[in-house]
Amino acid sequence: MDSRAAALVRTTFKAVAAEEAGPEEVAGSFFAILFSAQPQLREFFPASLDTQRERLVSALAHVVDRLEEPDELLPFLAQLGRDHRKFGIAPEHYPAVGKSLITAVRAHARTELWTEEVEHAWQECITLITRTMIVGAQDCGTPAVWTGTVVEHHRVLDDLAVVRVRLDQPMRYAAGQYLSVQVPSRLRMWRYLSPAGPSNAEGEIEFHVRARTGGWVSPALVGHTAVGDQWLLSAPMGGLGIPRNTRRKLLMIGYGTGIAPLRAQLVAMARRRSNPRVHLFVGGHHPCDLYDLVTLSELAAANKWLTVTPIVESEENPWWYFDSGDPTPDLPGLDPRRTGQIGAVVAGYGPWADRDVQISGSPSMVQTTKFRLMAAGTPAVNIRHDPLF
Repeated sequence: MDSRAAALVRTTFKAVAAEEAGPEEVAGSFFAILFSAQPQLREFFPASLDTQRERLVSALAHVVDRLEEPDELLPFLAQLGRDHRKFGIAPEHYPAVGKSLITAVRAHARTELWTEEVEHAWQECITLITRTMIVGAQDCGTPAVWTGTVVEHHRVLDDLAVVRVRLDQPMRYAAGQYLSVQVPSRLRMWRYLSPAGPSNAEGEIEFHVRARTGGWVSPALVGHTAVGDQWLLSAPMGGLGIPRNTRRKLLMIGYGTGIAPLRAQLVAMARRRSNPRVHLFVGGHHPCDLYDLVTLSELAAANKWLTVTPIVESEENPWWYFDSGDPTPDLPGLDPRRTGQIGAVVAGYGPWADRDVQISGSPSMVQTTKFRLMAAGTPAVNIRHDPLF
């Protein structure tokens, strides 16, 4: 797309998002219009569309912000096309999807804002999205889904579990990517998870899962998963595992289970002969939230290019924690633990202008940390994170 068309799409989307109804209403209208035109598609989605509405808004915002960055946008759209095969979406469904989305945006845009030129810009945008997704889905040569059997479920904390799954066939993914899973108790409800280690010939994947308050899937993954359960897993997505320049030093910032994709990259890097300097900041609210420090300590002690700094917001563990002591005292290879909000602590070290920066955690943590780093002088172009689904 040319810069004029991209600007029109971006301006329209942000204007609609600023309205009282907001982008969530646009997403709701989109699904209503789509299912009215293509009622057979309704059975591909869960009864509750809350998560799908949130993801549609996040994905559309991610695309709109990168319309003039084809090197970032096109691989993301191709991955999205591969991922959508899990729903049963076929090429013949895409025209209705695109038309429904334009109709929904037009319905929520102010009349004076929606001109013929804007309409053409949105049609160009939707054509770019749908064509790239279709090509990505058709050219991948991988299964639409993999079947995995749970071989281990370890409850690390009351609301956090480590789950190991063995696939029916190996999956190739870059360390740092993520994929979506479906569990038997939550049919058609797909949850994005990041493998905590690189891919392997045995087809085993380790996931770190935290139960999200009010969530549909994550509480079931943590509290009700059993060895022998059969999961479905979709094609990998994301670009954190593809550094722009491997010679540049890295700054990694992970909070909670957001450490998983960063940990996967560190394990993969430890198998190489040489690596750039890496400074990893790993954060949690309480000391017990730093649940994987033993592994990170071992990696740091064995690899001099890696520095690991733990950060907590509170030095006290919660009342419900089973042990009142520090869960990981006196571990080798780690910097002294810092106290504070992770973005503020990391930004306090300096501008990090010479680093390729990766941030992984909740959407609010990613956004806050990114803004703090930019305010401290970190160039925005150096900062990477996955779409904030």
